[in-house]
Amino acid sequence: MQLVFVSGLSGSGKSIALSTLEDCGYYCIDNLPVRLIETFIRDTCQKNPQLYDKTAISIDCRNLTGDVELFLQVLTMLRQFSIGCQILFLSADTNTLLKRYSETRRKHPLSHASLDSAGLPLADAIEEERKLLEPIATLADLHLDTTRTNIHQLREQVCQRLGQRNTFQLSLCFESFGFKYGLPLDADFVFDARCLSNPHWEPSLRNLTGRDPAVAAFLENLPETRQYLNTIQSLLETWIPQFLHQNRSYLTVAIGCTGGQHRSVYLAEKLGQRFSNSPYPVLVRHRELQ
Repeated sequence: MQLVFVSGLSGSGKSIALSTLEDCGYYCIDNLPVRLIETFIRDTCQKNPQLYDKTAISIDCRNLTGDVELFLQVLTMLRQFSIGCQILFLSADTNTLLKRYSETRRKHPLSHASLDSAGLPLADAIEEERKLLEPIATLADLHLDTTRTNIHQLREQVCQRLGQRNTFQLSLCFESFGFKYGLPLDADFVFDARCLSNPHWEPSLRNLTGRDPAVAAFLENLPETRQYLNTIQSLLETWIPQFLHQNRSYLTVAIGCTGGQHRSVYLAEKLGQRFSNSPYPVLVRHRELQ
């Protein structure tokens, strides 16, 4: 049985992630009370394994208030019984969440009630929820930061990372980004490519990206580019097996340059090619190009 718990901050895209998993063949349940999870799996899923072979359950602040510890106990119990469960945790920065709530005009689940307050301003409710979900975020197998992600990009990521994935494989993602837009919060490794010559300062290359042959040729003519790629490849080949020994299911390698257009894009593409024949499913994502 493949069991995925979808959790995260309100407004970060949990409903989109859940509907995407449903499209990928998962039996999906939104907001199942924590106290019913064990009963549902024992009395329902295991009695009809074909129907519930792939199941996703949304867990958020609506059904976790006062029950976080209980959820952690249920999670421990499931793993002791060799049920392959994973946690997908979605997040976004506070300013992005405030903007999304302003656009949808929906109320935050904690804005009308709190553990110690009759009502909370939106910004305070977001921070309260962040604290409430912190234990689950710590245990999550896969983090997705949706701050700079639209609906279609999120659906693509969920489908590629979870929808068609073999339970016993490690999924490897190479992600390019621009430092001036902030670090990707879901990265396991972060490499800084700003030490390489910047094609942006070549007028003929400025409006191109690292996917274009002219930019690739510019970077490939630099000996330090090949050395940089070889160093990262060697490091990953050395340490990926250690992640596998720790039962890690996902590994995100982020490569950044100033704007996320040239150097980081080229390097992410090349690393994706170099690991394409590895035993791991490989995904290449360019945050600033999407």
